Amino acid sequence: MQLIVYNARECDPKRCTAMRLYRAGKIKMVYNLQELPSGAILLDPFAEKALSKADAETLKNRGVVALDCSWKRIKHILRLRRRMVPRALPYLVATNPTYYGRPTTLSTAEALAAALFILGEKGLAEDILGLFKWGPTFLDLNREPLEAYARATDSTEVVALQRQFMS
Repeated sequence: MQLIVYNARECDPKRCTAMRLYRAGKIKMVYNLQELPSGAILLDPFAEKALSKADAETLKNRGVVALDCSWKRIKHILRLRRRMVPRALPYLVATNPTYYGRPTTLSTAEALAAALFILGEKGLAEDILGLFKWGPTFLDLNREPLEAYARATDSTEVVALQRQFMS
């Protein structure tokens, strides 16, 4: 199973969760958009469909891609949608030191772990977050929604569940 991160080199390497994952051998890091695999799941905050266990086969066969770039630039990068499977993560709350307590503003590590958890790879999600002292807090704080999203059969169900956790 491939976990790939496109790194736009826009963040502080000392605080970058993707760099720590890369150094630990947990992900493949690419710096060129053409190196991203076609048909992989693209974690895309603007996607029309939410990630659900219906996407698990794509994860196993093609992998999942996270974008490590600023929100200012993300719209330009999203032309990748044409050759990938764009999916939005549902409502979750960040626990990383930069955005602690902010809904939907996840670090790259949190986003990848959430995707893995929803797609049935809970052990791998825990392994990834285990590299960060705040990592287990992410799973603890978001346990109920993550488990609900992981049980949902499709995107429509995930979106309906998400509404419950947003209030």
